[in-house]
Amino acid sequence: MYVLLYTILAGLALLPLFLYLRNPYLMQDLRYTLTCIAVGLRINRIKRSKPFYSMLDCFLHKVKKHPNKQFIVFEKSSYTYRDVDRQSNKLARALSQHASVNEGDTVALFMGNEPMYVFIWLALAKLGCTAALLNYNIRSKSLLHCFTCCGTNVLLAASELRGAIEEVLPTLREQNVSVFVLGEEEEEECVTEGLNTLSSSRIQQASDQPLDPQLRSKVTLKSPALYIYTSGTTGLPKAAVITHERLYLASSMQAISGVASDDVIYIYLPLYHTAGFMMGLTGAIERGNTVVLRRKFSASNFWDDCRKHKVTVIQYIGEIMRYLCNSPKKDNDRHHKVRLALGNGLRADTWSEFLQRFGDIRVCECYGATEGNVGFINYIGKVGAIGKEHFLHKASFSYALIQYDTEREEPVKDSRGFCIKVPKGETGLLVAKINAQAPFSGYANNQQQTDRKKLRDVFVKGDLYFNSGDLLRIDHEGFVYFMDRIGDTFRSEMLNTMCYVMLLSSGFNPIDVMLLSCPVNHLQVEL
Repeated sequence: MYVLLYTILAGLALLPLFLYLRNPYLMQDLRYTLTCIAVGLRINRIKRSKPFYSMLDCFLHKVKKHPNKQFIVFEKSSYTYRDVDRQSNKLARALSQHASVNEGDTVALFMGNEPMYVFIWLALAKLGCTAALLNYNIRSKSLLHCFTCCGTNVLLAASELRGAIEEVLPTLREQNVSVFVLGEEEEEECVTEGLNTLSSSRIQQASDQPLDPQLRSKVTLKSPALYIYTSGTTGLPKAAVITHERLYLASSMQAISGVASDDVIYIYLPLYHTAGFMMGLTGAIERGNTVVLRRKFSASNFWDDCRKHKVTVIQYIGEIMRYLCNSPKKDNDRHHKVRLALGNGLRADTWSEFLQRFGDIRVCECYGATEGNVGFINYIGKVGAIGKEHFLHKASFSYALIQYDTEREEPVKDSRGFCIKVPKGETGLLVAKINAQAPFSGYANNQQQTDRKKLRDVFVKGDLYFNSGDLLRIDHEGFVYFMDRIGDTFRSEMLNTMCYVMLLSSGFNPIDVMLLSCPVNHLQVEL
C-alpha cells in the first residue's frame, strides 16, 4: 500500500514536469483557451440578441456604465464617454437636417485622425448608415473610384482637404453627390457651386439628446458597417465590405490580447485602415478603455506621448518599430508604463532590438487581412512568429496550407484535380474555407475581384475557400511564420530607395509608405 501510494504521489509530482516537456506553452495555451471561450460566448450572445446589439449599442452601454471616464485624449483636449455621445447626437441631427442623411445611406469620410472622425462615425451609426473610410492621401481618379465603388451618395470632408474635393467636384455634381466641408464657419463659406458647408455653429445648435433607436431598426449582424479600402492589381483600391459581425470579430482582438478596461491605448495609425479603426478604436470601445489619438506617427514624440498620457498599450504596423529603434537613444527609454504592443509586420531582428532597448513589453503579433476570413495571433510572444495554431482555432476555422507553384502562379493539383496540403515545416499558400462560421463578404460592386479571391473544388468537389495570397509556414510546435506574398500586392523588399522617394514626393506621408510595406495585413495604399 505504501509503495503504491508513494508511486502515485511521485507520479502526480512529476506530472507538471511531464506536461511541460510535452508542451512548454501549456499555461499560455490554457489562458488563451479560457479567453477565447469567454470572447466566443460573448459574440454568440450578440449574434442571438434581439434587437441587434451593435458596436454602437456597446458604446452606449459604456456611456451609461462610466459616463465621466475619459474616452478620447487628443492634443490639448479630452472627451469623456458622455461628451462623445452628446457630440455624436448633435452631428447625427445636423447630418439628418442639413445633409438629408437617412437610414441605409452610405456616407464617405474624407479626413484625418481627429475626434470629429469618431463623432461622425457614431452619428452615422445612430442614423443607420454605413461609413466608407477614404484614405485622405488619394486624389483625382483614385478618389472618384473609391467614392463611387460602394454606392456613396454623401461625402463629408475636412476643411484642409477642400482643394482635393474641388478637383473632382464637377464629376461629383454630375453624379448628384452631396458634398459637405466640415468645420468652416458661415463667414468662411465659399460660393463654389455644389460645395456645401456643415459649420461648427450648425452642429452645436443641434440637440444633444439621444436619438430614437428606430432610426437604425433595419441594421442587422450581416449589414455592412464599414467599407475599408485595400489595393488590387489594377492599382485602384477595392472596397472591402466590413459587416457588423466582422467588426465585432476584429474588435475582439484587444480582449484576446489581454487589454483591460483600465488600459490606455495609443492610436496614431490612420483611422481609415483596419488596424487603427477596428483593432484600435472599436476595440477600445468594446473594452471600455481610454484612447490617446494622434494625427500622425512621430518617432521623436512617441515615448514622450506615452509618458505624458500614461499609455499602457501601443499599436504598431510594418516598420514602425524599426523607426523607434533607429531614433536617438535616451536615458529614459525604459521609463514608461507601456506593457503591451499589438500589431503585425514586425521583423524578428527588430523585435529583439525593440525589447532590449525599451524594456519588458509583451509583443502580441497577429496576422490577418482586411477582407479575410481567417487570422492568427502569437499569444505566446515567440519572436518572429505571426501566430500560433490552437485546437479551438482549428475547430472553429477550416484552413490549410497548400502547395503553390510560384512560377505558374497557381496551386499545385494532384491527379484528381484537387489541391495538395503541405507537411509541417514546409511553405504553402494559406486558404480558408468560406462558410457561415467564416464568411467572406468580398468587395463592394466588384464581383470580378471578389471571385478572384475564391478557390473552388480545393479538396472536394463543390467546396469554396478564401485565397489569402500569402505563403506561410507552420512549424512542428504550431507557430506560424510569414514567408512571402503572391498576387496583387507589394512587399517591403520590393520598395527600394527610389520607390520610397517617389511615394513620399507624391504626397504620401511616411506612415502610409510603411503601411504599404507591411508584409501581413493587406493595408496597402494605392500607387
